[in-house]
Amino acid sequence: MKAMAQASWAQGEPLRWIELPDPEPRGRELRVRVQAIGVNPVDWKMRARGPLRLAARLIGPPPPVVFGVDFAGIVDAVGPNVTGIHVGDAVVGGTDFSRKQRGSYADTVLVREDQVTTLPAGFDMRVAGALPVAGVTAYMCVLEVGRLQPGQRALILGASGGVGQLAVQFARHGGGSAVGVCSTRNLELVRGLGAEHVIDYTLGDPLAQARALGPFQVVVDCVGGHAGSACRALLGPGGRHIMIAAETFGETMNVLVPPFRSRSVLGRANTTRLRAVVDAVASGAVAVRIAETLPLAEAERALELSKAGRLTGKLVLIP
Repeated sequence: MKAMAQASWAQGEPLRWIELPDPEPRGRELRVRVQAIGVNPVDWKMRARGPLRLAARLIGPPPPVVFGVDFAGIVDAVGPNVTGIHVGDAVVGGTDFSRKQRGSYADTVLVREDQVTTLPAGFDMRVAGALPVAGVTAYMCVLEVGRLQPGQRALILGASGGVGQLAVQFARHGGGSAVGVCSTRNLELVRGLGAEHVIDYTLGDPLAQARALGPFQVVVDCVGGHAGSACRALLGPGGRHIMIAAETFGETMNVLVPPFRSRSVLGRANTTRLRAVVDAVASGAVAVRIAETLPLAEAERALELSKAGRLTGKLVLIP
């Protein structure tokens, strides 16, 4: 197999093509020939200083270091205990370094059966590859952890981003409604996703603007930097304030101290969650915007584009 990887964990080391032996699936493992790879902030954050990098170094596989989580492709080998997936199936899933798995910036991945779900015939591989982290995170924030019910309202901070766009749509898909927060240039984009109201944060404090539209069952902060107490003040009874992969000390304290209405979520792909996300997209209830498709050889450029934070859609790499 071929992968774009770092030879070590040395800070600033560039990604290069490397050759690795083809992994052989055992037990409930399966091997996938990758056709599309979604790019996520977690990919470049794992290369930088911080908790994700530390965790990956401590419990992940040894170097060479292959980054990436999202993938979609075709199964070409299965372990003896795999029952629900077959060779030739089109699947989507996410790798997991805590299971000693290498990342998805490669032409081949080895994962367990419970980390994938099958794709309907004709499902766009680029869209599938963009779904695992962003789609599962949005689904969990709004419907699983956020517990949005029909008739309830969600406030989505960063509604034009990869997770935010999907969160707006999952609110509507779940029978609720969404208020999106974004910049002036993305107002029409977020309205087009089905947001009931859109707040322009360039006109003043978005949380203050949102007060007249509450209370909310869930406030999803997709960008960070908003005061937890101010977000919780917008919640109705039983509501939740959810941050995407809280990393700073202040964000972590929101989770650890009373009133315990704040949560940190980073979507971990499993079969059940992936099935719900894929079905929502296949039905037309949720749409995925692809900002750009690049060859895997340009993974460094893709990570820089993601880090810049100016995209209004998903980046996808093609091996």
